[in-house]
Amino acid sequence: MTDEVKETFGSAGGGSSATGTTGGRRGAVAGSGGAPPAPAALAAKVRTLAPSMTRSMQRVAEAVAGDPAGCAALTVTGLAELTGTSEATVVRTARLLGYPGYRDLRLALAGLAAQQQSGRAPAITTDIAVDDPIADVVAKLAYDEQQTLADTAAALDTVQLGAAVAALAAARRTDVYGIGASGLVAQDLTQKLLRIGLIAHAPGDPHLAVTNAVQLRAGDVAIAITHSGSTGDVIEPLRAAFERGATTVAVTGRPDSPVTQYADHVLTTSTSRESELRPAAMSSRTSQLLVVDCLFVGVAQRTYEAAAPALAASYEALAHRHGSRGRP
Repeated sequence: MTDEVKETFGSAGGGSSATGTTGGRRGAVAGSGGAPPAPAALAAKVRTLAPSMTRSMQRVAEAVAGDPAGCAALTVTGLAELTGTSEATVVRTARLLGYPGYRDLRLALAGLAAQQQSGRAPAITTDIAVDDPIADVVAKLAYDEQQTLADTAAALDTVQLGAAVAALAAARRTDVYGIGASGLVAQDLTQKLLRIGLIAHAPGDPHLAVTNAVQLRAGDVAIAITHSGSTGDVIEPLRAAFERGATTVAVTGRPDSPVTQYADHVLTTSTSRESELRPAAMSSRTSQLLVVDCLFVGVAQRTYEAAAPALAASYEALAHRHGSRGRP
């Protein structure tokens, strides 16, 4: 056994986590200092992090997600031999998935295997084919949407979410940045915040986003929504807000991506497998909307005395546009 592996086994809680990059004030991304993820979140973690792993680490991650029962019975040496990697790679993969060491990963694998044996649905479904009947398309999309939501909920760091909610509830002003499909999600969040009386903007023009961001300061909040985490038009305004002292939040499917360098809080989303007829923009939007709804409801709870009357006022103001019961 290598010295690196011995060190990991000897100090389950020691060492630095590899769950993502650090960024300025933030120190570490979501989940890097908290408890290991629950067994139910393991498959979601693998799907989220696999694209950013090395090929050897991907082999380890795919093995544990594909056969948790079999891998739970293996030593670190056995899993390294099974995947054609090294013991150090197995340990690094365990850490990247959020576990202090391989011993903790084995426990999670055993728990996941028990859940699957109790009748849990399989994690992978067939891609949509060009000649699929429309009924099959509906069924497959519904399953993928459900899986994406379940994975996002399982992997979402509620400590980071709570901190983001607290910042939003107290913010003087909130800017939300997103491009393309993520821009639609940004607009959705700002509309929700506006309805409960908060000041929020979702500038659609990248230049306007930057000029808005440089006006932010401590007490304001800036949120970047980007599945890849590398969209320059989203990173640039978030960086400007970060440098001016605003509280910054990244909603992304890549917790080790460039956008997290300028985020005080990182909220990780999950997606189903990308295919020709189901691009990443579709499944990422589903998980992003879940996170946005969680943020909004959390803020509405914290500001209920002001939020409830504001919601009622906005509903009343628009009621005549939707007609009313009993109206001739």
